[in-house]
Amino acid sequence: MYYQRIYYLLLALFISVTNLVYAQTENSLHTKTTALTQEATRLMRAENYEKSLILSRHALSKAISLKDNNLIALSYNTIAANFDQLAEYEKALFYYKKGLVYANKTNNNHLKNWIHNNLGNIYCFDKKEYSKGIYHYKESLEYSIKSADSSEIFLTKLNITWAYFDINKFSLGLPYLNYINKYHKKHSDETTIVALKMLNGMYYSHLNKTEKATFYFEHAIKLGEEGNEKSDLSFAYQEYSKFLFKTNHFKEAYEYLKAYNELTAKINNEDKLKKLNVAGINLEIDEYKREIDNIKTEYKTQHQILLEKQSKNKLYSITIISILLLIIVFFYLYFQNNKLKQKNKLKNIESKIQENIITASINGQEIERKKIAAFLHDNISALLSSAALHLSVFSTKNKNNSEEITKTKAILIQAHYKIRDLSHQLLPSLLARFGLFFALNDLCEMNSNSTIHFEYSSSVSNETRYNEDYEMRMYFIISELLNNIIKHSEANKAKLSLKEVNSQLRIVVSDNGKGFEINQFQTIEGFGLNQIKARINTMNGKFKIISKPKEGTRIEIIVPIEYAV
Repeated sequence: MYYQRIYYLLLALFISVTNLVYAQTENSLHTKTTALTQEATRLMRAENYEKSLILSRHALSKAISLKDNNLIALSYNTIAANFDQLAEYEKALFYYKKGLVYANKTNNNHLKNWIHNNLGNIYCFDKKEYSKGIYHYKESLEYSIKSADSSEIFLTKLNITWAYFDINKFSLGLPYLNYINKYHKKHSDETTIVALKMLNGMYYSHLNKTEKATFYFEHAIKLGEEGNEKSDLSFAYQEYSKFLFKTNHFKEAYEYLKAYNELTAKINNEDKLKKLNVAGINLEIDEYKREIDNIKTEYKTQHQILLEKQSKNKLYSITIISILLLIIVFFYLYFQNNKLKQKNKLKNIESKIQENIITASINGQEIERKKIAAFLHDNISALLSSAALHLSVFSTKNKNNSEEITKTKAILIQAHYKIRDLSHQLLPSLLARFGLFFALNDLCEMNSNSTIHFEYSSSVSNETRYNEDYEMRMYFIISELLNNIIKHSEANKAKLSLKEVNSQLRIVVSDNGKGFEINQFQTIEGFGLNQIKARINTMNGKFKIISKPKEGTRIEIIVPIEYAV
C-alpha cells in the first residue's frame, strides 16, 4: 500500500512536469511565430516582398500547427498585403478573404478592421467595385468603433468619403467629410492631409464654389509636391484638372492633366516588372522554326534513302528468285526481316520528329505568352486607361453626363482590368519575381479548396533560382498535371514533392483518386500526358506513370537542371 502511494505520487509529479514542459514549448513556439509575423510585416513595409512572403508563409505553417486563429489571420493578412503591393490583386483578395475567415473566429477587432479596410481599398481603387468596397469600409468602421481607436475611425471615414466622392455621391460622403475636417488636426499626417485637402476641393467643386475649390486643390498639390506621397499627388492633379476643365481654364487643365499622366507613368514604371527582350524573342522563334524545317528535311532525305534501298532489295530478290527456289526463300526471309527493321527505324525517326515538333511548338507558345502578356500590360491596358481619362475630360468639358458616355467609361475601365488580369494569367509575375519553387508552393495553395487539398513538399529552398526558360517549362508542365488531377482524378488529396539529386530535379505528383489502366493509355490532342512525356524526353529526362483503378495515380519525373548563367 505504501509503495503504491509512492508510485501514484511519482506518476502525478511526472505528468505535472510533462505538462509544464509542453506549455513552455508551446509558449516558445507562439513567441517565435509572433516574431516571424512581425519581421515579415517589417520587410513588407521596407519593400522586401520576397523575404516577407517567405517569412509570412513560414509563420503561417507554424500558426496552423499551433491552431492559433489570430496568428493564422495575421499571417494570411501579411501574405495578402505583399501581393497587394505587387499589384497582384486577385491573389491579394484570395488571401485577405482567408485571413478574414480566421479573424472572425477571434476577438481581435483591430485585425478585423485592418482586413476589411484592405478589402475596401482593392474593391474601390483597383477593381472599381464601389458597392463591395463601401460595404467593407463600413464593416471596418464598426470594428474600429468597437476597439475605440480614434485614429482608425478617422482613416476609415476618410476612405469612405473618398469612395463616395469618386462616384459623385457627395451627399452620402458629406457627413464623413465633416467628421474628418473636425478631427484632422489630431490624426492627419503627410498622406492624409493631401487626401483631405483634395476631398474638400472635390466637394466645393461639386458646389461650384470656385474660390474655395481652387484653394483646397492648390494646397493639396503644394503639400503633395513637398512630400513623398506620389499616389495622392497624382489623384490631386487629376481632380484639379477636371475642375479646371469644368471652369473653362483649359490650358491649365491640360498642364495638370499632363502632370497627372507623367506622375502616373512614373509610378507604374517603378512597379513594373523587367521587360521582355522582344528582339531576342523573335530570334528565338526563328531558331525554333529553322530547327523544325531541318528536322523535316532530314526526315525526307532518310525516307527517300530507305525507299531507294527497298527498291534495290526488291530488284535483287526478283533476280535471285529466277535463279534458284531455295535462294528465293532465303532472300525472301532476309527481305522481310530487313523491311521490319526499316519500319522500326522509320517509326523511331517519326517519333523523334514529333517530340521535337511538340517541344518547339510549346516553346514558341511560351515565348508568345511572354510577348502577348507584355504587350497587353504595357500597351493595350495603358491605351484603355488613357481613353477612359480623355472621355472623362470630354464629358466634363462639354458638361455631358449622358448614360451612354457613363456606360462607355465603365466598359473601358472594366476592359482595362480584364486585360491586366489576362496578362498575369499568361505570364505569372510570381514565377518571374521569386522563382519556380515559390510559384509552385503558391499554385498548390491556390488550387486547394474544400473538395481537394494539394500538399506541397520540397527539400529545395524557395529562394533557389534556375534558368528562366527552364523554370517556365517546369511550371507549366506541373501546372498541367495538377489541372489533370482536378479535372479527372476525383481525388480529395494530392501531393507535389520536389528535390535536387546530382544536378537533377526529381518531381513526384500523386493523388488518391480513381486511377486508370496504364495499358489503356492513349495519345490525346493538346498538352496532355503524352505531350508532357515527349517534352521530358527532349530535355533528356525520364517520365513514369504508376496507376491502377481505385488506387490513385503517381507520376515521377526526373529532369537535368538548367542552372541560371
